[in-house]
Amino acid sequence: MAERRAGVVLAGGRSSRMGSPKSALEWYGSTLLRRTVSIVARAIAGPVVVVRAPGQELPDLPPDTEIRQDPYEGRGPLQGIAVGLAALAERADVAFICSTDLPFLHPAFIHAVLGAVGPDVDVALPVARGYPQPLAAAYRTSLAPLVESLLAADRLRPAFLFEKCRVVRLDDAALRTDPQVAALDPDLDSVVNVNEPGEYEVARARPEPAVTVECFGSAAGRRGSGPHAVRAATLARAAAAISLSLDRHVLAALNGEQITRDDHLPLTAGDTVAFISSDAGG
Repeated sequence: MAERRAGVVLAGGRSSRMGSPKSALEWYGSTLLRRTVSIVARAIAGPVVVVRAPGQELPDLPPDTEIRQDPYEGRGPLQGIAVGLAALAERADVAFICSTDLPFLHPAFIHAVLGAVGPDVDVALPVARGYPQPLAAAYRTSLAPLVESLLAADRLRPAFLFEKCRVVRLDDAALRTDPQVAALDPDLDSVVNVNEPGEYEVARARPEPAVTVECFGSAAGRRGSGPHAVRAATLARAAAAISLSLDRHVLAALNGEQITRDDHLPLTAGDTVAFISSDAGG
C-alpha cells in the first residue's frame, strides 16, 4: 500500500534576528508562511498542519490548512515537530516537516525527500549545501512517542532524535539523482532560509521563477494562446505578466492538474499555467 503523506510547517520561531515575525513577511503579494504552506500542499495529497507558538497570530492561510498550537514556548524545533507528528499520527505515515522561511522550496525537492523514506527508514535528512537540514526533512509519524520522551528528558535538539532512529542522509549528489530536482532545483535552493533582514532582502531581489503561461478561450484574445515565457512567483503575478485580469470568469489550471482561482497560489520553476476564460472582455 502507498504510504500516506502529510506536511507540517513550523511557524513558532521567535524571529529574533529578523526583528519581526517571519511568517508575515511579504512575498510578492502573499506572505512567506502562506507560500510555504501552499508549496507543501502542492507536493502531497494529505493534510498540512501549521504549528504556531502560544497565542501567535498568523497571516491568512489556504482554507484547508490545519492549525495546532504548541503548548510551550522557546523549547526549539523538536517541540514543534512533536506537535505536528502527534496531530498527524492517525492520518499519515510520513510527514515532510519544514520551517516557515524557505522561499525557494520546490515541490520536486519535497517529493524527493519523502521518496527516500523506505520501509527501513524513519527519517530522510537532507545534508544539503553543506549542512544538515532537519527543518526540510521527512519523518515517520510513528516517531511521535520517541520525540515526546526526548522532550520530557530535556533533550531538545533534533540530533538527539537522529541518534535513536533509522536515518538516511541525503547529500547534494543523492538529492540530484532525482531528475526533477536536477532539472528544477539543481542548486538545492529549497533549503535556503532567511534569518535576518539582509537575507530577506537578498532573497526578495532574486528573479521570480521562470514559468510558462498558456491562454484559452477569450483569455487568448490579443495575447494569443502562447506558450508565453514569464517570470512569476504567484498566479496573480503570472496573470499580470500577460495583462490578464483575474476575475470570476477566469480559471487557471496548474500543470494540467490543479484547477484554481487562488491568486496567491505560489509558482515554482518549471510550472505551466493555463488560463481559461469565457469572458469576451478577458
